[in-house]
Amino acid sequence: MSNELVISSTQKGDRIALLQNKRLLEYHEEELDSSFTVGDLYLGTVKKLSSGLNAAFVDVGHEKDGFLHYQDLGPNINSLNKLVKDVIAKRVTTGRLNQNQLEPVIDKIGKIDKVLTKNAPILVQIVKEPISTKGPRLSCDISIAGRYLVLVPFSDGVNLSKKITDRAERSRLMRLMSSLKPKNFGVIVRTVAQDKDVEELDRDLQHSLAKWDQAIKSLSEAKPRDRILGEMNRASSILRDMLNESFESITVDTRESFDEIRDYIHTIAPDKEKIVKLHTGKTKVFEALGLEKQLKSLFGRSVSLPGGGYLIIEHTEALHVIDVNSGNKSNSEEDQEATAISVNREAAKEIARQLRLRDMGGIIVIDFIDMKKAENKKLLQDIMRDEMKPERSKFTILPLTKFGLMQITRQRVRPEMNIVTREVCPTCGGTGTIQASVLVTDVIENNLDYILTKQNERGISISMNPFLYAYYTKGIYSKQMQWYMKYKTWVKIVKDTSLGIVNFKFFNKSGEEIEVSNNT
Repeated sequence: MSNELVISSTQKGDRIALLQNKRLLEYHEEELDSSFTVGDLYLGTVKKLSSGLNAAFVDVGHEKDGFLHYQDLGPNINSLNKLVKDVIAKRVTTGRLNQNQLEPVIDKIGKIDKVLTKNAPILVQIVKEPISTKGPRLSCDISIAGRYLVLVPFSDGVNLSKKITDRAERSRLMRLMSSLKPKNFGVIVRTVAQDKDVEELDRDLQHSLAKWDQAIKSLSEAKPRDRILGEMNRASSILRDMLNESFESITVDTRESFDEIRDYIHTIAPDKEKIVKLHTGKTKVFEALGLEKQLKSLFGRSVSLPGGGYLIIEHTEALHVIDVNSGNKSNSEEDQEATAISVNREAAKEIARQLRLRDMGGIIVIDFIDMKKAENKKLLQDIMRDEMKPERSKFTILPLTKFGLMQITRQRVRPEMNIVTREVCPTCGGTGTIQASVLVTDVIENNLDYILTKQNERGISISMNPFLYAYYTKGIYSKQMQWYMKYKTWVKIVKDTSLGIVNFKFFNKSGEEIEVSNNT
């Protein structure tokens, strides 16, 4: 099993693809200066207390106030609130916690209006990004994630990942972390910490403590709604959580990203620094590696299975529904039960991939092909559980119902990833009426002439659909060569399958898009 990470930088942000054995496994789009990311710390203001919900609504700068339930306050909320007030008042200047700063823990089944007051400042962490019409979900149980450890201020215990099963290793890690961690800080040891030496664990702990100190320093000068501590970008967080020996390459397409990722890899895993590569090809990195085609085929309403079956995936506000169909597989097995288990087995593997790829959360209902044998139903549930083991999100799988439905819940912390795979005709706009589509080449050449002669631009490039690309580049005396002879400058043409057949984009020598007219 080999993992690859591909990062493409655009003007709007980064496109991040995680590949496993060359197949797309995760896809993320990260906007520049994105706010309200899971893990971010904000200085909020309590706007409303709801005794019926036993929750508070907190203003953190989003158009919708964040939701903070009593159960998410954490047992040490009084200690956190006291620290926030002391830091804002400049009575405390460091993040290290002494015994005098600790307050009694709150009751597990108490009321929120006994703990918080309206208009009070409060330090909160984003645990679920804004989705649809809802604001962010918040917590006051602050945690700072590192590569091997999670630092928990105001706690004092050491907890180990349940996936670390070796008794001797659990004892070693418990003993090490109990001696390394500062007083009044708790630590959660992650699975990847297994078999790591004390130097690596201590370095990771000190890095998290430094981030906490930086947050306290920022808090002393902060205003309400300010972000106090930002979570690292999505690419770095994927590397932090997943980087291991199975990673074979990390490909980026800008020097800035290359330097940033290489420096981060040097910090967390110096021996893997050489796998970071800079893509310098003429075509875009997603295009060169065939990812654009994978994206278009995997995010549609219908998804094909290798054996001839297919999935139909529908999304609603309340839940996601997946229907499994046998397609042309129905004639290839000896009986209906054999066909059902064969298609269902393939479907389970692809569904586990789709949940992760689209980051589908909440309730997922899967209508598998009906099976009669109880052992086959149990086998299918085991297959689904095994396929979802690598998941980083929390999930629950229920047994098949008598109607052949499987119910899955998957933790939702950010909006679902969705890519439009059905294109409205760029010429008719979906009306079914086509006008002057044959003039697209005239539109391109008129724009080109204006840019080169009126604006005196040089070093420009044009991205276009492969069909248009072939038209302009084919032959020794191609249209591209004719432009060179006419304007005495080379115009670079780039193939881009994400563009419609009569769509095109002009870019200057800095890679910035030039606004042009697409009208004929």
